[in-house]
Amino acid sequence: MTQPTPLLPMKNPWHLWLVGILAVLWNAIGAFDYVMTETRNASYLSSFTAEQIAYFNSIPNWSIATWAIGVWGGLLGGVLILLRRRMATPVLAVSLVSAAMTFFYNFVLSNGLQVMGGAAALVMPAIVLIIAMLLLLYARQATRNGRLR
Repeated sequence: MTQPTPLLPMKNPWHLWLVGILAVLWNAIGAFDYVMTETRNASYLSSFTAEQIAYFNSIPNWSIATWAIGVWGGLLGGVLILLRRRMATPVLAVSLVSAAMTFFYNFVLSNGLQVMGGAAALVMPAIVLIIAMLLLLYARQATRNGRLR
């Protein structure tokens, strides 16, 4: 009679670590930007025009909240990928939606596009949204494959 082989724990693929580390580093940059802007760090804001600083100071609280949720949710999502937790998927989904809401305010509901320098100001937000979407898709696939538990 043949003995069933015990289930072996799934080995993490190298890309899980790479994606998790890059996600944490990428989102740490966003977290740094958020903290420096919200604490009105003079050195950090020295490269901005007076009009841009006035714009940042006039952003409504709800948009600041969506920015915070997007930034800190992305950072937490990267940590959750490294910890192999399936909660990474909903956290990254909330982060993506929050980032999109922030950019909607910045470029549709306000004059942020004009203040930040025109169409070129859309490049970084587009990169942020693409990376957030890719991280969400990665976490969802990793959950389906049983790599995130």
